[in-house]
Amino acid sequence: MEVTSSAIVDGKFADKFGKRGTQFSPNGMPSYSIPFEIKNAPENTKSFAVVFEDKDAAEVAGFVWTHWLIADLERTSVKENESISAKDFVQGANSWASKINNLSIKEASGYGGMAPPNKPHRYELYVYALDTKLNLKPGFRYNDLHFAMQGHILDQAYLVGTYDSK
Repeated sequence: MEVTSSAIVDGKFADKFGKRGTQFSPNGMPSYSIPFEIKNAPENTKSFAVVFEDKDAAEVAGFVWTHWLIADLERTSVKENESISAKDFVQGANSWASKINNLSIKEASGYGGMAPPNKPHRYELYVYALDTKLNLKPGFRYNDLHFAMQGHILDQAYLVGTYDSK
């Protein structure tokens, strides 16, 4: 299985998908989501789960920053900025709902764009092919997704790109 994204050019995410973009939530969270496409998923895949995260955030935030959580995705592509309007998959709360930014679970349930404060960060997209739907509720947390997926992962794919702090 593989995942690709037109949001990444020469290893870097385009400005519009993070803090240099033009679309933000009411409290300033970048909200213009990245597109991606999944290829060669196992035949018996029932749904996909998606995690978009920034491990480089640990040195400034104290934890790995979760930017997007998706469960029960039953198609193989997500369009640019679809986090705002999609109704056929469930989105979890991102780390903008942490004690650092204090956004509500509702506002932070969806794509929370890249905003590295100190240097270029690596942003990783993990896609998991699952043999079931997870039936999580909107606003679920990463731990809910992690434990619900156990024993159901058929395959996984990964991609990485950077986003600069400037």
